[in-house]
Amino acid sequence: MEIWINPACSKCRSAISLLDAEGAEYTVRRYLEDVPSEDEIREVLDRLGLEPWDITRTQEAAGKELGLKEWARDDSSRDRWITALAEHPKLIQRPIITADDGSAVVGRSEDAVRDALARK
Repeated sequence: MEIWINPACSKCRSAISLLDAEGAEYTVRRYLEDVPSEDEIREVLDRLGLEPWDITRTQEAAGKELGLKEWARDDSSRDRWITALAEHPKLIQRPIITADDGSAVVGRSEDAVRDALARK
């Protein structure tokens, strides 16, 4: 199990606290420092069953600067979104937990983190 975090994020700290409390084995990836490639983002999206715009923090400064709210959300725009996430990792919703069974969840709630823990 791997968790993509921003240490400054309270949701990330809560997710790690819950993983620790449950004795989970996991690897921490500080994705702002160890930026995921476009291929890694595609893989996580496949595991999540989501599109890039579903995990994009459009209210971040970079998102506003890029005008993400105006971008098309369709197959032809998918690569453009993925490139933006790779170039501006702060736009990636957090924390993302990749579970041992090959799936992933956005662990913004205790229930979502527990869901990841149950996927063994």
